[in-house]
Amino acid sequence: MGMLASLISGLASGEAVAAVRRARTAAIVYALAALAALCGVGFLVGAAYVWVAGHYGPIAACLGFGLGFLVIAGLLLLIHQLSAGARARRRARRRQADMKAVGITAALAVLPALLKGKGGLGTLLGPAIALAAYAIYRENVKPGAGDPDAGESK
Repeated sequence: MGMLASLISGLASGEAVAAVRRARTAAIVYALAALAALCGVGFLVGAAYVWVAGHYGPIAACLGFGLGFLVIAGLLLLIHQLSAGARARRRARRRQADMKAVGITAALAVLPALLKGKGGLGTLLGPAIALAAYAIYRENVKPGAGDPDAGESK
């Protein structure tokens, strides 16, 4: 039972490390976007000053820089949001692999108790044979046109 507890605590700490990593990445992206936005606001304020002071040439440069930094901030946030889907899929695959490992470990931990029990080996062989037969069946059956798995390659 101690092995299962250590595996579960390792899984929990792995999730915590992943959450900290995601938070750190998001904080860096938001900090860069905020810095770009602050620069944009600074240039816009500079542009307003130059416009009020002179009404001529320097205003175009200041407005251009201000709007440019605001566009950079928007692009940083947009790229971060667009890449969130890929990161979520990667996290789901990692979580699925972790859950599979927990399931296998739990099954191996229960195996000795099942072998010692009343049914013994028969308790395990029935479901194992059924799973093997189903796997063989799925491998040999060609999917039909209405089958949702028709587009997948096995």
